[in-house]
Amino acid sequence: MTWIHRTLLTGVIISSLALPLAAQQASTVTQADIQRLQDNVYLADREVSQARSRDAARATQLQTELDDLRDEVVYLKVKLRKERTLARSEYADVRDRIEDLRSRARGESTSPAAAPSAPSSSSSSSSSSSSAAPPRPPAATSTPPPASSTRSTTPAAGTIEIPVGTEIDVRLQQTLNSGTSQVEDRFEATTLVDVGAGGRVVIPAGSLMRGVITAVEPATRTNRTARLTVSFDQVTVNGQAYPIRGTVTQAIEGEGIKGETARIGTGAGVGAIIGGILGGVKGALAGILIGGGGTIAATEGKEVQIPQGSVLRVRLDSPAQISSGR
Repeated sequence: MTWIHRTLLTGVIISSLALPLAAQQASTVTQADIQRLQDNVYLADREVSQARSRDAARATQLQTELDDLRDEVVYLKVKLRKERTLARSEYADVRDRIEDLRSRARGESTSPAAAPSAPSSSSSSSSSSSSAAPPRPPAATSTPPPASSTRSTTPAAGTIEIPVGTEIDVRLQQTLNSGTSQVEDRFEATTLVDVGAGGRVVIPAGSLMRGVITAVEPATRTNRTARLTVSFDQVTVNGQAYPIRGTVTQAIEGEGIKGETARIGTGAGVGAIIGGILGGVKGALAGILIGGGGTIAATEGKEVQIPQGSVLRVRLDSPAQISSGR
């Protein structure tokens, strides 16, 4: 009898411990969750860019909010990596705010936006006030499905679209090294020649482009091939920041274009510095190989090192909509 009681007691204890553990596992935030947030931020970038053709002032406001949300996603990613745990509530808050911003970018009326104005009564009155929130008729009725609009959207007057595949040559403003760089580190580069579209200069030479480190594998005794993955997510034209999505396809030593810039006119094609003056591979940065997705690998068993002043060729992976300014 004592043995039976002891067995039952053991089962009760195990059950009581297992329930909190299961609940904790269900609420655990993973790196996959953070990646979904980053994917949603990218989609929001595109939707805000599309909204710029309908309402430039509103799109600028949304872009400011999105920049803050992007920084919060980076914070959550770093916190999860360092502390190995993250409250589900923190993740859910950022996720819901991103979805709310995306809905507003598409011109949809969202209940989260109305929620703060209805906490005075019971839950039933809150839900009724939320459903009664004034919609935005013009935007809501004219918004096309986001999936089909990414390629077919015609920029409105005053906005010019730079198509997918456009290549932009930029000069790196600081050294990148796989041994010291961290994921989500930001860096900057400046455009070398004017980028044109529709017969106009859209991105003038000297414009600032922001890059981000998306993956790092430093060299170790067991990993002889260091890797560094970079991309570009923003360009600033005449003081206005615009979202872009660009991948590095080639790197050139800074000395390779010394004294040649004066020979480039505004009519030179995008990529003329690398493709024309340097004659293809001539001047290519030694000791590295660039693969798909902007991954740069060291070929000599050392760290990936891209010196300040190096020229990077950046290919746009999605259309970029830039205000013509007039």
